[in-house]
Amino acid sequence: MESRVETEAKRLRNLFKSIPQNQLDVAEGLITQAARLRILLDDNWKDILENGEYEKFKQSENQVPYDRKRPIVENYDNRDKTYQSIIKQLTDLLPRAKPDRKSKLLGR
Repeated sequence: MESRVETEAKRLRNLFKSIPQNQLDVAEGLITQAARLRILLDDNWKDILENGEYEKFKQSENQVPYDRKRPIVENYDNRDKTYQSIIKQLTDLLPRAKPDRKSKLLGR
């Protein structure tokens, strides 16, 4: 798993290489966390595809089983929200592109 995380971290570092140097220390922690989450999300997604989102559940032998969302689905949803938040933070650190002259003339 660590090698997969490092591969993903390298990919993210490449994507976000234009983050200004003075913000890179903050970005490095975000990149590491995003890489870990991405690997966990991929693994969770494979499990969900193989085993489904719901399972039959009952709290006692006498109870009729009912469909319950599997705990891994909740984990996936929570991790996905966190991953999206981190990616947004990283994207916000990127330098803003300067609009070209044509865009200015068109009001964009």
